[in-house]
Amino acid sequence: MTSAIDWPVTIYHNPDCGTSRNTLALIRHAGIEPTIIEYLKHPPTREELVRLIDEAMLHPREALRQKGTPYTDLGLDDPALTDAAILDAMLAHPILINRPFVVTPNGTRLCRPSETVLDILPPVTQPFAKEDGEIVIDHDGRRAR
Repeated sequence: MTSAIDWPVTIYHNPDCGTSRNTLALIRHAGIEPTIIEYLKHPPTREELVRLIDEAMLHPREALRQKGTPYTDLGLDDPALTDAAILDAMLAHPILINRPFVVTPNGTRLCRPSETVLDILPPVTQPFAKEDGEIVIDHDGRRAR
C-alpha cells in the first residue's frame, strides 16, 4: 500500500458483500481512506440515489440488485415498471440497491466487479489480490484483466 492520499472518496458499502469488501480494500490499497456509508443502515435519500445512478451513467433498473433481495416477490421483473417505481422500491428496501457505488473526483461507478473502482482512482501499481486470491494488479503493476 502507498502512503495516505488526501483525496475525497465515498463508498456506499455493505460489509457483508465480498465485492464491496474488495472494492474498499482496493481504495485503501491506493492509499485513500474513504468515507464509508453503510447504506443498509443509512440509506441514501431519493435525490442522492438518483444522483449516484445518473453520475454512474446507469438507469435505475441497472442499479437494482436481484440476488438475495425481494426483487421477485415485489414484481420488479416487470419490464413495464417505471424508473420512479423502481426507485420507490429501492428506497423502501435498500437491499435492492446494488453495491458498491463509489464516488471520487474522477467520477462515480457501480463497482461490479470490484476492480471497476480502478477506473476512478489515482494509478495503483502495487500488486493486489482479492480476498479469494484472484490477482487484480500483478507484480509488474498491470491490471490482470
